[in-house]
Amino acid sequence: MAMNNVRSLRNIMYSMDSTRVIGSRTYATGKAKKGSKGGAATEAPKISLTKEVKATTVVGANILKDGTDPKVRPDSEYPDWLFQLLDKRPALSELQRKEAEDLSVEDLKRYVKLDNRARIKENNSVRAKN
Repeated sequence: MAMNNVRSLRNIMYSMDSTRVIGSRTYATGKAKKGSKGGAATEAPKISLTKEVKATTVVGANILKDGTDPKVRPDSEYPDWLFQLLDKRPALSELQRKEAEDLSVEDLKRYVKLDNRARIKENNSVRAKN
């Protein structure tokens, strides 16, 4: 009977040691080997870009594994709205200075949107717990 108790104590001790090993955290040392599994990110291939390549291709726009970067087309092949994205749009303070009758429909919509956003931010800051 005493022998059975010793065996059960050994089993408990071994299970406690195994939980320490399983529960302990280990950290990787050194660099990961090539082709090994792990969280190490692979480095992107080094590409030397010449002025000609920079001017004729959109570098980094390729999303396909086997694809190539798209070529830059002449401006006439792009839609007109694309170039309007670069235009400066008036801020809320500029829109508030103008009369409502003088604003275009787009500017009026922008004014309403920005004014609502400003009021929501103000209400949130008032209601926030200090």
